Amino acid sequence: MQKIEAIIQPGKLDAVKEALIEAGIEGITILEARGHGRQKGHTEFYRGREYAVDLLPKIKLETVVSDELAEKAVNAIIGAAQTGSIGDGKIFITRVDDAIRIRNEDRGEAAL
Repeated sequence: MQKIEAIIQPGKLDAVKEALIEAGIEGITILEARGHGRQKGHTEFYRGREYAVDLLPKIKLETVVSDELAEKAVNAIIGAAQTGSIGDGKIFITRVDDAIRIRNEDRGEAAL
């Protein structure tokens, strides 16, 4: 099993969700986040004063999938989130040793 964590632009959330559903990914967790990478934020003017906005709004999406679906899920995220600009996001993939469904104690891929 693989855990896929993606940091994406908020405006791409619906497209990424739809792409994952089309790829056969059923369970996802979505968190609102703030941060920056290479783009380091930007400046805005409010009531005549300049403010540095260095933590930009982002979406963190997490899913755990079988090894067979991992590459399909990554390609779905890239296809839906990529604009070619700085700030498109990142994808992190980690190995998951076990998963347990609390309701009935299913383990492994059966818990997904």
